[in-house]
Amino acid sequence: MFEPHVYKTRREKLRQRLGGGLVLILGNVDVPMNYKSNTYRFRQDSNFLYFFGLDQQGLAGIIDLDQGGDLLFGNEASLDDIIWMGPQEALTVRASRAGADRSLPSAKLKEVLKEALAKGRRIHYLPPYRAENKLVLEELLGISLPEQQAGASTALIKAVVALRSVKEAAEILEIEKAMDVAYQMHTTAMKMARPGIYEREIAGVLEGIDLAHGGKLAFPLILSVRGETLHNHDHGNKLENGQLLLVDGGAETSMHYATDHTRTLPVGGGFEPRQRDIYEVVLNTQLEAIHAIKPGSTFKGIHLHAAEVLASGLKDLGLMKGDIAEAVALGAHALFMPHGLGHLMGLDVHDMEDLGEDYVGYDEEVRRSDTFGIASLRLGRRLQSGFVLTVEPGIYFIPALIGKWEQEDKFRDFIDYDRVKTFVGFGGIRLEDDILVTDEGFRMLGKPIPKTVEEIEKFMNQDNA
Repeated sequence: MFEPHVYKTRREKLRQRLGGGLVLILGNVDVPMNYKSNTYRFRQDSNFLYFFGLDQQGLAGIIDLDQGGDLLFGNEASLDDIIWMGPQEALTVRASRAGADRSLPSAKLKEVLKEALAKGRRIHYLPPYRAENKLVLEELLGISLPEQQAGASTALIKAVVALRSVKEAAEILEIEKAMDVAYQMHTTAMKMARPGIYEREIAGVLEGIDLAHGGKLAFPLILSVRGETLHNHDHGNKLENGQLLLVDGGAETSMHYATDHTRTLPVGGGFEPRQRDIYEVVLNTQLEAIHAIKPGSTFKGIHLHAAEVLASGLKDLGLMKGDIAEAVALGAHALFMPHGLGHLMGLDVHDMEDLGEDYVGYDEEVRRSDTFGIASLRLGRRLQSGFVLTVEPGIYFIPALIGKWEQEDKFRDFIDYDRVKTFVGFGGIRLEDDILVTDEGFRMLGKPIPKTVEEIEKFMNQDNA
C-alpha cells in the first residue's frame, strides 16, 4: 500500500468533483471455482484499491460528500479464519492504513445507506461487473440487477476516470517495478523460442517469473505461433523453424499495477525475408505513432496516422494499392489491423474499462467511430501529461476475414487479394510498448526490450555463436 495520506488525498479530490450524497465503493469477495472453499485467485476491485488501498476480501468503503469523513466496512477475522488463513489485522488497523476515519462491521453498511436514503441523499455507485457485488447492491439499495447499470452514477464515473487517468509519481514508480519483470519475461521467451519446444513450456516459465517476483500475470498470457488470432490463449503448438511466435504478456505488481508488452519472434532466431518485410512495416508504424505522442493530441488522430503509415508500407509490398488516405478513411487497412492502436494502462491492464470504454477513452469532443477496425479503438480522446498508454500496431493474415472480404468484393481498389492470399498461414506480427505522456511529449517506460530485427536476432543467437 501507499501511505494513508495518498488515499485520503484521492478521496478529497473526488469530493471536489462531485455534488452531495454518499459514494459507495464495494471491494471484491472470493469466487468459487467449483466448490465454496476452492476459490479463484483473489483480485481486489481496482477502484477500491485506488481509494482505499486494502487488498483483502469482503470490504466496502463510503465517502461522505457532504459532511466529510470516510468509513470502512468489514468484519473481524473469526477463530476459524485464523486457523485456516493465519492471523489477520484488526479492522481498525486496516482503516488506519487506508486513512479512513472510522470502521464499522459489514452488517452496519445497509443501516447507514438506509438512513441516507431516508433523508433523500443520493448514493453514488460505479457499474458492477461481478455477480456477487450485483447481488450485494440489490440487497443494499433495492435496485434490481437489470436496472443497476443504468442506475450507476455518471458523475462518479467521470470523476473517477479524470482522477485515475493521470498517474501520480508513485504510481509511475510502481508501474516501472513491473517493467523490470516484463523485461525478464520477454527476453526469456526470446531465449526459449526454439524448434521442438511447446508453447505451454514457455508460457509456464513466463508465469513463473511473475510469481517469483511477488506478482502475477496482468492478464492471461497470449503466446502462440497462430498470431493471426488476436487474443490466442491456447498454448498447445510445438514450435517449428520458419514460424513466428507472438508473445503478448504483462506483469502485475503486488499492488496490482500492470504492464503490457508484445514481441513477435522468429522461431530459431532468424527472420525469413518476407517476415522481415512485414515486421519492418509494423515497427515503422509503431515508432511513428510513439513519436507523435504529446499532450493535446488526440489518440484517435495518432491511430489514423499510424494506419496510413501501415497501409503505405503494405502498398510498397504490393498488398495494398490506390490512394492510401482514401483507403484508411474507408477502413480498407483493417483487413490487416482490425484493432485499435492502444489503450490506457494502470491498475488495470485496460485501465478502468469496467466503467465503460466510452467514458474512459472518449468524451464529448472525440466520439467513437463505427467503422470496422477503428471501432475497436479503446482510446481516442486528447492525451494529457500523466497518461500511461500502450502503442501496439499489428499486421495479421486472418483467413476467415480475407475470404469474407474477397467474396464480398470489398475494397478491391485498395487490396490485391491474389497477393494477400499468398500470405495465408503467415500468422501475425504485433509490437507493443508502454508509454508515459509527459509535459514535453512522451517517455518510454521500462528497460528497452529488444525490438528491431537486428536486436532480436542478435539477442536470440548470442549464446549460440
